[in-house]
Amino acid sequence: MEIKSVKIDIPEGCNVIVLTTHFIKSVEDIHETLVSTVPNIKFGLGFCEASGPCLVRKSGTDDELVEHAAKEALKMGTGHTAIIFLKNSFPINVLNALKNVPEVATIHCATANELDVLVAENDRGRGIVGVIDGEKSKGIEDENEMKKRKLFLRKIGYKM
Repeated sequence: MEIKSVKIDIPEGCNVIVLTTHFIKSVEDIHETLVSTVPNIKFGLGFCEASGPCLVRKSGTDDELVEHAAKEALKMGTGHTAIIFLKNSFPINVLNALKNVPEVATIHCATANELDVLVAENDRGRGIVGVIDGEKSKGIEDENEMKKRKLFLRKIGYKM
């Protein structure tokens, strides 16, 4: 077995969600979940089929994001994996809804940071073993940094 690091190219202004799901029906169910959760959401979805023709299936509301998601999914090549690029919304707006999609097994990450997907490959196929989301921790927050964090959350409307 070999472990590879697959760098994900995240379009400017987008967030990405990487998840494992278990059925081709996931493409339509995830699409329906996203459009019913956030009005006017812009997204692209790529899904790696794990049997039969083993194609990357795709869907979304933004043609450029759909094609990009398909390309990045093919680059990962990991069975039963989906990648979603979001614009006009954030993962926090859709994660709970995605967790309730019956086919979704694991959400590996939801981020706008630099992202690498760690992929294990053997003679039969590929699977995700983990992700590297962003950078290495540089220390522990002090009182000043704690205040900055709390102010930031209030500034962007996520806390009162």
